[in-house]
Amino acid sequence: MTGMLDGGTLLTADDGESVRVIDMLGAGGQGEVYRVATASGERALKWYYPSCATPEQSDIVRELVDRDFDDDRFLWPTAYVPSPAGAGAFGYLMDLRPDRFKGLPDLFRRRLRTTPRALLTAALYTVEAYQALHSRGIAYRDISWGNIFFDPATGDVLVCDNDNAVVEGDATGISGTMEFMAPELVRGDAGARPGTQSDLHSLSVLLFMLLMNHHPLKGKRELEIHCLDEAAEKRLYGKQPLFVFDPADQANAPDPVEQSTVLHTWAAAPPALQDLFTHNFTVGLHQPTARVRESQWRDALRSVLDAIVDCADCGRQNMTQPAATTAGTCWSCGSSLILPPRLSIVTPLPRSERHVRLRRDARVHEHHLAPEPSRHDYSDATLVAVLTEHPSKPGKFGLANRSSTSWTGTRSDGTSQEIAPGQTVPLRAGLRLDLGGAQAAVHAK
Repeated sequence: MTGMLDGGTLLTADDGESVRVIDMLGAGGQGEVYRVATASGERALKWYYPSCATPEQSDIVRELVDRDFDDDRFLWPTAYVPSPAGAGAFGYLMDLRPDRFKGLPDLFRRRLRTTPRALLTAALYTVEAYQALHSRGIAYRDISWGNIFFDPATGDVLVCDNDNAVVEGDATGISGTMEFMAPELVRGDAGARPGTQSDLHSLSVLLFMLLMNHHPLKGKRELEIHCLDEAAEKRLYGKQPLFVFDPADQANAPDPVEQSTVLHTWAAAPPALQDLFTHNFTVGLHQPTARVRESQWRDALRSVLDAIVDCADCGRQNMTQPAATTAGTCWSCGSSLILPPRLSIVTPLPRSERHVRLRRDARVHEHHLAPEPSRHDYSDATLVAVLTEHPSKPGKFGLANRSSTSWTGTRSDGTSQEIAPGQTVPLRAGLRLDLGGAQAAVHAK
């Protein structure tokens, strides 16, 4: 071990818990992270470099610990750990990051195998995680690719490095990472300070990179820069920011050779996402109050996630426009996509409508039946229904009841039946279902 703390070092957290250093896990811009042993099991300890162990940062960490923000999407500081020597050094305890969560740099370098569905799920969960933070009056201020980890199989996310979050309006601490900072912060405009409005810009940059594998402001202009120093970055991200797909100005469009990836990923995105990105990186670059809100991102991402279609020829997943009657062609093989039946769900008051494409193994979850779900959850724990193929009749599908309550199904001829938990109702166009409060109907397209 070559870090600041030696293996076997004993520390005591402010809450009285004993902490023994095991080994170093890694290092970042502010400090080092260690695996430690505590009475409650192995944990992680972030220990600050002397240059970062300021009284202001100490106050921020203590306040975050006192807030006791209990959310499984965050590795939140749980205990303040001072130096036994009383030299001003300090750190904090947090949970260990499970191995299934991977960093976004591995995604951008194409070292991870994942799917459009998992990426959309990760984007949705990321939006909701920061929305939960903002709803408690906390601004993150350093949203970037380095602070989000995701499971490439499920899309589950984990937000790390939460020690820069502060109460909205607090001017202490950092302003963020240049590539993700709002233009007004990059320029240093009078009165501009990091907060939830600048977080919305950073969040949109992160979503664009997650789904498009490219930065929204890095087009031809970046390629013309011979030395990407701080002055050049300030022009690119603050003084002269220009969206690579700005419909009114093509001066920063992607280079078709050097930046071809984003041309393909953008073409594969449906208008429901393209429109929000375009608004945020045109109007939103210059009008902070006009930036896309978390609720807008959440609705769009969920709708597109539920409209995923599998290509009948190559099997690749494709994003389609929600409730569209045509799907276009596959981004991978160019074959015409075939839209599967669509399940329209109308929730109880306040009335909301959801659309779920009934692709093979399509699923309906509890959040689909709720008017305003506080959190979306696509895990098996919230499963309500699943599309299943008949065991002896290939090509015949039905909707299996995986809930704990019975449904009522009404066919197009007016006849009805009860579908008990565990039973399956044959899938037919015109079928209407009472899912215990929410009403659903099957449409051919």
